[in-house]
Amino acid sequence: MKLYVPSGREKKRLLKDLPESTLYEKALLFRVDSESGAVETCVEYVSPPDAWPVANGSVSFRAGTLLNDRLYLCTLTEIFACRLPGFAMEDYISIPCFNDVHHVCPTPQGSFLVCSTGLDMVVEVARGGKVLRRWNVLGGDPWGRFSPDVDYRMVHSTKPHQSHPNFVFRLGNQIWVTRFNQMDAVCLTEPGLRIDIAVQRPHDGLVCGDRIYFTTVNGNVVIADRRTLAVREVIDLNAINGPQGPLGWCRGLLPLDDRLVWVGFTRVRKTQFMENLNWLKHGFRDVDRPTRIALYDVKARQCLKEINLEPFGGGVVFGIYPAE
Repeated sequence: MKLYVPSGREKKRLLKDLPESTLYEKALLFRVDSESGAVETCVEYVSPPDAWPVANGSVSFRAGTLLNDRLYLCTLTEIFACRLPGFAMEDYISIPCFNDVHHVCPTPQGSFLVCSTGLDMVVEVARGGKVLRRWNVLGGDPWGRFSPDVDYRMVHSTKPHQSHPNFVFRLGNQIWVTRFNQMDAVCLTEPGLRIDIAVQRPHDGLVCGDRIYFTTVNGNVVIADRRTLAVREVIDLNAINGPQGPLGWCRGLLPLDDRLVWVGFTRVRKTQFMENLNWLKHGFRDVDRPTRIALYDVKARQCLKEINLEPFGGGVVFGIYPAE
C-alpha cells in the first residue's frame, strides 16, 4: 500500500530553538511505500510572498482531506487542491483571516471548511474566496478578539490561543470541530452537542462508518460513537510501545479497518514543550524518537512497523492518506 504524508522541511538552526510558527522553510508531500519503506517526495512548495511573512514565517503542509482524485491541502495561510496523480494545483485560496491554518475539508456544496487556528475560528469559504460563514469555536462574535481589518497572514503568531481548533469534520449536515485546549469536539451548527475527549488534547476527527477517530498529543487513539457521541475506547500507544520515553507529538492517522491504524508522530522540540506539552511531566529533554509514521494493530496491541521521515526532510506530520 502507498500513502501520502504532508510534511515540512525544517529551517537550518544554529543554537536557538524556533517556535513552530517560524520553523519550516518548505512544504513537502511524500508518497510512502508502506511495504518497502521507500519515501518519494511528490511536491515541494513555498508560499508566494503575498501569502506569508517571508522574513520570519513558516511553510508546511497541514492536515487535509482526500476526496476522489483530489487531495485538499493547506499551509498556515492557504488552501488548495492537488489533482491526482499529477499534483496540479487547483482552487487556490488565501485570504486575510487565514492564520495558523490546521485543516481544510471540502463540502458537498463545493465550498471549503477551514480551521483558522490562530483566530480560534472556523471559516466556510466559496471557491472564489468569498467568506460564507464564520464561527468562533468558543461561541460569540468571531471578531470579538481580533480585527477584520488586519491581514493575519502576515502575523506569524497570535498565541496564546484560547481554544486552538485544529480539525473540522461533518456528521450528516452537522459541522464539527476539535478544540485542543478544551479537550473535546463540538458541533458548530447545533450548539450544545459535544464529544468529551478528556484523556488529553486532541487532533484529527476522522469519521469511519459509525466511529470517529481522534488522536491526542500524548499518544492515544480515541474512538467515539458517532450516534451516541460517547467515547467507546481509548487506546494508549505508549503502553503498546513500552518504556521508551515519550512517543513524540501524536497527530495524523489513517484507520485501515477496525484493527489496523496508521498514526503520525512529530519529534518533540523544546519550544513545543514550553508552549503545550504539559504531559511531559518530568522536565524537558531531547526526545530521540524521530518524525515518523507507525502502523498499529489495535486489537493485538502491537506496533507492526515504523517509517522514519527525517532522512527525507520530513520534520512534521499532520495527516496520512491512502495513495491508491
